[in-house]
Amino acid sequence: MDEPSPPPRIVIADDNHQNVELLEAYLGDFDCEIRTAHDGEETVRVVEEFRPDLLLLDVMMPRLSGFEVCRKLRANDATRDLLILMVTALNEASDFERGVQAGADDFLTKPVNKIELLCRIRGLLRVKHLKTQLDRTLAYLAEFEAASRGSTSAQMP
Repeated sequence: MDEPSPPPRIVIADDNHQNVELLEAYLGDFDCEIRTAHDGEETVRVVEEFRPDLLLLDVMMPRLSGFEVCRKLRANDATRDLLILMVTALNEASDFERGVQAGADDFLTKPVNKIELLCRIRGLLRVKHLKTQLDRTLAYLAEFEAASRGSTSAQMP
């Protein structure tokens, strides 16, 4: 039987303290560990130190924009697979296109709806869990295949 997995780790990155508090309140009943960041450079540092499963990322932040943060995290092998949900007041198609090009996994437009936020988070974390299971299964099958090839060649004269 599988061991229960630890609660997901989430970073909330927004330069507006009221937005951070609102997102923290929305996640209050969601079993997770939360860290916060208030500008782009701090976000990169917190992500590298905390190793979250998911980043709730504002686009318009000081020092580095959310787009720049996203590109930086995607360029780093250690953070390349981090789930990034951009939470933004921007709602033009070109803004979403820039986010996709930067590497965002999904978007929410402010003001954030609590139910929609929680549904998106659960969906993204579920996809991550399934990908992890798939990767483990593929690694197991590769090991099994290599072991069976090794035992077959050892039996040949």
